[in-house]
Amino acid sequence: MYRSTRLVNRNPNPFVAQLPGSKSYTNRALVLAAQRIGATKITNALHADDTLLLAECLNQFSGLSVEKTDDGFQVVRSAKQLGAPEKELFIGGAGTPARLLIAFATAAEGATAITGNDRLCERPMNDIIDSLRDAGYHIEELGTPGCLPLRVHSGSPAHRRWKISGSVSSQFTTSLLIHAAQVPGDPVEIEVRDHLVSKPYVRMTLRMMKDCGIKVETIDPARFRVFPTQPDVDRIPIEADASAMSYMLGAAAITRSRVVVPSIDLSSAQGDVGFAKVLQKMGCDLDGRDGKILLTGAPLRGLTVDMEDMPDTVLTLAAVAPFAQGPTKITNIANLRVKECDRIHAASEGLGRLGVKSGEGPDYLIVTPGESLNAGRISTYDDHRVAMAFSLAGLMQEGIEIEDPDCVGKSFPNYWAELSRFQEHHSALEVAL
Repeated sequence: MYRSTRLVNRNPNPFVAQLPGSKSYTNRALVLAAQRIGATKITNALHADDTLLLAECLNQFSGLSVEKTDDGFQVVRSAKQLGAPEKELFIGGAGTPARLLIAFATAAEGATAITGNDRLCERPMNDIIDSLRDAGYHIEELGTPGCLPLRVHSGSPAHRRWKISGSVSSQFTTSLLIHAAQVPGDPVEIEVRDHLVSKPYVRMTLRMMKDCGIKVETIDPARFRVFPTQPDVDRIPIEADASAMSYMLGAAAITRSRVVVPSIDLSSAQGDVGFAKVLQKMGCDLDGRDGKILLTGAPLRGLTVDMEDMPDTVLTLAAVAPFAQGPTKITNIANLRVKECDRIHAASEGLGRLGVKSGEGPDYLIVTPGESLNAGRISTYDDHRVAMAFSLAGLMQEGIEIEDPDCVGKSFPNYWAELSRFQEHHSALEVAL
């Protein structure tokens, strides 16, 4: 259990955040490196539950070795075709790694069984299953249709024009794009049907593939042509995690202090970097040039904002919104209901426990600030982003308790130490006075 202590002082000097490497980049880098024969170093990578689980699963394929290093991973592939793992792969609650593994496993000789925790086995996988089947691959559903556990059989595609629905998660599109690079032969054309949610994550994937020497043509916003080849780089550097950054920026916004985040700026392909601009629209001062982001908190005003392109920062905004003047409406976030938990409901329920009025709909959340905040106990639903987001309210109100604080290990294992550093940076001013 984590119990908050209200921040009293505000140091005028900026707090320099120490953030982990991007989870999204690390997950993609691990699979891209696994598709390259030879040794590949991944540097400044995230060591957290999701990435470590993916690394361990990849390590189970014969002909592939994945080892954790001090600042990332060392991936060594010795076989042209990998062999399927002998044992069932357990990917915990890691959604992106699971979806990457499903497609990756089709190229390994034999059959690969993949499962996850109870929540992940409820989350939809039918789009990637249907797409791979339509392309000619054989996949068995071992439990609830459209969900894990699955058994993925090796094979070759029957054709090279693949289709995928983009309406539930962009992770399915990312999985197909990366997998297409390891299918020998002519270019693979991928068409995204329906509306593609979370587009920046696909742009991130495309940039990473191109940086690794894989040719991808964007025919139009919903069609891509991948020219199969293995990555031609032996080192993949990872930038700071924009989703993790949102908590430090949110902390500065509500305490009206300053924070600087190195190793990332507003030119990043990570969609969640846009959260900094949301805070700017709410009244904060922002400088996002030259490889760093500097944000200075200020009196906040509510706003209406479409968060489809930055879904992992929605909970952060929900925790910041009670400290603004006027209501905040967050729209176009329907896919948050199929994340690690139903994040729209989790936000509304958590705000209610703190005495903040909110309203939720199928794809929106409205937060209406009150005159004060109550102490309260926040249920995290085993969701790292619920825990980290609501901890921010504790900077302004004592007695806010976060259940299961260890769940932050999924993406930001050092989060509580970093939040403590933020508080100590400001409380040190009291000693100086």
